[in-house]
Amino acid sequence: MFFASDNSSPVHPKVFEALAKANEGYASGYGADDVTKSAAQKIRDLFEAPEAAVYFVPTGSSANALALSIMVEPWQTVFCHQNAHIEEDECGAPEFYIGGGKLALVEGEHAKMSPDALRKAIEFTGRAGVHNMQRGAVSITNVTENGTVYSAAEVTALTAVARDYNLPVHMDGARFANAIVATGATPAEMTWRAGVDILSFGGTKNGLMGVEAVVIFNPEKAWEFELRRKRGGHLFSKHRYLSAQMDVYLDDNLWLDLATNANAMAAKLSEGIQQIEGASLLHPTDANCVFACFPRSGHQAAHKAGAMYYLWPFNQSLEGAPEEALAARLVCSWSTTDENVETFLAHLR
Repeated sequence: MFFASDNSSPVHPKVFEALAKANEGYASGYGADDVTKSAAQKIRDLFEAPEAAVYFVPTGSSANALALSIMVEPWQTVFCHQNAHIEEDECGAPEFYIGGGKLALVEGEHAKMSPDALRKAIEFTGRAGVHNMQRGAVSITNVTENGTVYSAAEVTALTAVARDYNLPVHMDGARFANAIVATGATPAEMTWRAGVDILSFGGTKNGLMGVEAVVIFNPEKAWEFELRRKRGGHLFSKHRYLSAQMDVYLDDNLWLDLATNANAMAAKLSEGIQQIEGASLLHPTDANCVFACFPRSGHQAAHKAGAMYYLWPFNQSLEGAPEEALAARLVCSWSTTDENVETFLAHLR
């Protein structure tokens, strides 16, 4: 009953097999090996983007921060939702890698920006000329930090606003696979065809040991990215161990199969919670994250039985009136089973 995070799920066995195979013999370092070339080409094929530049880094934060660093100058700002991962969970890494840039926070229900709210934030920026931060880029998180998903049409609506102001668009796709499964869009439809310039394509939350891809659809700034990745300490010498994970991830739709299970388990968990008296959802369950309120007695029973998940926000206490509802975040992964969900729900009931 481990619902704390999909980051905490085990690595898929096929990934270990791929790593063992990559470990045979010698290979050139720093991304000059054959498995890196293979994985990069698979991403180009998947996204129908033959000219895209593809780079692998070990963490989602490094993917986001390095991507934004080639899109924004130090005197510019990145427009993102106030609950975006780059705002809430990266300890100022984007601002650090940009060299002093700033995040402009946009409101919106369920962690989703609306075109009108984005336009309002952009219009408010740079109003006093040289005295203000200038407009820089837009960053969209899909799946959002509240577990909701932007459709390809919703992404297109946001990028259209960005284009009105000649702003490039980044997508934080740490759970990109879950968003694709949820919407049925193709990777191309969700990204460059919708107006996205750079994607952080996640793998770590979906069964990989630790690798993310930065996909630059217009490779004009690819060389700058390479320099920033090296300067930032994120260019692995034994690069094949990053690439081997992504290479097998894209074989036989493994990446989609893993996300499909995670989404399905979250849907089952969400449905079961809603059937409990006094329970409700805080946000729609679009992908693999469930945000819900249910009575403290259920939380107490689940924790006593060994369930792992976060009260959300953290400042709530398990001590108090049993009937009072407490909010929680529960995240399903590729390895979550029907039994995990049913056992958890039984304790809540």
